[in-house]
Amino acid sequence: MKLWGGRFRKEENKLMEDFNSSLKVDQRLYKEDIKGSIAHVHMLVQCNLLTEREGQDIENALLSILEDIDNGTLQIEGNYEDIHSFVESNLTQRIGDTGKKLHTARSRNDQVATDIRLYAKNKAFEVIASIEALQQSLEQKAKDNNVMMPGYTHLQRAQVVTFQHHLMAYYHMLNRDKKRIVKAIEIMNESPLGCGALAGTTHAINREMTANELGFSKPVDNFLDGVSDRDYLLELMSDFSIIMMHLSRLSEELILWSSQEFRFITIDDAYSTGSSIMPQKKNPDAAELIRGKTGRVYGSLTSLLTTMKGLPLAYNKDMQEDKEPFFDALDTVLSCLQIMSKMIATMKVNSENMKKAVKGGFLNATEVADYLVSKGVAFRDAHSIVGSIVIYCEDHDKAIEDLTMDELKELSSFIDDDLYDYIDYQNILNKGIKVGLLL
Repeated sequence: MKLWGGRFRKEENKLMEDFNSSLKVDQRLYKEDIKGSIAHVHMLVQCNLLTEREGQDIENALLSILEDIDNGTLQIEGNYEDIHSFVESNLTQRIGDTGKKLHTARSRNDQVATDIRLYAKNKAFEVIASIEALQQSLEQKAKDNNVMMPGYTHLQRAQVVTFQHHLMAYYHMLNRDKKRIVKAIEIMNESPLGCGALAGTTHAINREMTANELGFSKPVDNFLDGVSDRDYLLELMSDFSIIMMHLSRLSEELILWSSQEFRFITIDDAYSTGSSIMPQKKNPDAAELIRGKTGRVYGSLTSLLTTMKGLPLAYNKDMQEDKEPFFDALDTVLSCLQIMSKMIATMKVNSENMKKAVKGGFLNATEVADYLVSKGVAFRDAHSIVGSIVIYCEDHDKAIEDLTMDELKELSSFIDDDLYDYIDYQNILNKGIKVGLLL
């Protein structure tokens, strides 16, 4: 069934018909399509464009279609242009000509725009829930493993931190991600239903009524913009890209930490795979796949940006290409958030290996400089003195805290016995905790 065709003299070419169909992609919008149609019917009845009986018949039939799709009695398939024609065709099959009145005062353009907004908003809340689940995994794992580890810059050991503090950095990244999604929902929460094809309708309709029933804050202000706006998808996909960037960074750390060179963590068998030739291998494939899928989400964003960049107002068929990249980016970010949450929750933290790494990296060198500053040495001079101390330690295969007082005095006359307490790693951490830096 087509929702158009009266002015055409010839049938659509079969190749074109298949090329034009989006049913395989947009069938996931069936709930939103039916929900939007029911709200539209309620409004048509209220505005006397349908009788009470007609409205009830259409609503009952739409609900029966929804129930049949949900329980598998009705399969979304066949020679339909999209989910909208599928629903309307089934509607008219069930109640006859009354079903043809559903489309009064509505275009497929505002119908599509309404469906995808409803779907995007619902799924955005699902993404928020998945972010919060990952945050809970991170917070619990951090709380259970408040152990000493090296902090890094340039992938070089820098200063001592805690594993808790390191994991909580990702918690706070995800907090920003969540705020971005919340803001995107706030911005998108306007109803395009009633915009028609691009210039509304001559029927006296009530756009505020449908906006309210569908949970939107208000109708859109401009009809042309209402049917052609896909900014909300671009904004969500931008947010998804940032989420994936954060997950990719965390994945990279998990991959490094689980290697034999680090051995800071052990990823659970459930989220690892083996080698077909090397029996000793345990590969961090879950983390690697998340890292790899990040580019896929970036690509979806670029795809839709490219589709939209040259379109004149209002609707153009190019915009049918909005759904595949959005759906793919959405599915990818949801699966990656869920896998990461489970991987974090089940991984083992090897605290002793982290402590050993702290011991071998001169991670208290900055504190030695701070100590010298407390003794009246200018920081630049203190920096130079500590550099000499590190060279001496490297030449003699010692840690700074293992040097004797005679050795330290030889390197700087400002150093006294109280240095040892000052640069003790646990004392360093305690100072950080006291000032709130390592929470």
